[in-house]
Amino acid sequence: MAFSLHLQQIFLSSTTFSSQPKSQIFPNLIKKTSIHPLIVKSSLNASASTSAAEKEIRLPPELSRELMPKHVAVIMDGNRRWAKNRGLPVALGYEAGIRSVRKLVELCGNWGINALTLFAFSSENWSRPKVEVDILMGLFEKMLKSELETLASAGIRLSIIGDSSKLPKSLQDLIDKAVKTTEENSRLHLLVAVNYSGQYDVVQACQTIAQKVKDGIIEPEDISSFLVEQELQTNCTDFPCPDLLIRTSGELRLSNFLLWQLAYTELYFSNAQWPDFGEAEFSETLCSFQQRQRRYGGQDS
Repeated sequence: MAFSLHLQQIFLSSTTFSSQPKSQIFPNLIKKTSIHPLIVKSSLNASASTSAAEKEIRLPPELSRELMPKHVAVIMDGNRRWAKNRGLPVALGYEAGIRSVRKLVELCGNWGINALTLFAFSSENWSRPKVEVDILMGLFEKMLKSELETLASAGIRLSIIGDSSKLPKSLQDLIDKAVKTTEENSRLHLLVAVNYSGQYDVVQACQTIAQKVKDGIIEPEDISSFLVEQELQTNCTDFPCPDLLIRTSGELRLSNFLLWQLAYTELYFSNAQWPDFGEAEFSETLCSFQQRQRRYGGQDS
């Protein structure tokens, strides 16, 4: 991607928040047993070591590992407002937001959450000023380049949902490489929604099913909610429907995100702007989730 001199100055500025050296975006996910107790030494006794290491990860006392959501989805809202409130350029708001991404990935990996889906860029976001779109695409590409090796060694599997065909070619190539490099990892499945639309996700699923009917592969009466779910983009993970959705910055809407998948998801709206959403806020959110009774339309137990 070719950036203007202005954008390059923003990214290279000494005032940015991503000043950590390469492989330090997720410092506590690096494969070093002295730093991260979930990462196990290569040995013949690896399975036993993993079990022992998992016990070393202590949850906040108010949380139960048995009640952890399998899949958490997040609408990361408030980066621009965070920067504006501090008189900073928009780019620094998004850079500050990377810190929260870093921390959330670390916590999900440590606390036994299986899948994390982040809403990074919606199909409607193309209407934003070009300079801002370029900043977002540039940050995404920059982060993938610098952190791919770290994500791979930490056992993080990366998947991208959304229409990536409209992204810059250099970013598409990098995404393909990252997905292939991490596809065998199983510690945490990180899904990033880029150029994603919940409505289009359902439409493309219907189009695929309609084509199967046309080709005689299935009959119209075979169409079910299960079949539709199998064609949604989140079917790439073992837990396609999130148990918990978090939206930051006080906004109370879904903004065309995972519309089918959120049918029975527990919703949590935080007033914290995304760059300020850290461990304390995430722990509070999970505590609220674990105190709820999920009835799926049934009666109280």
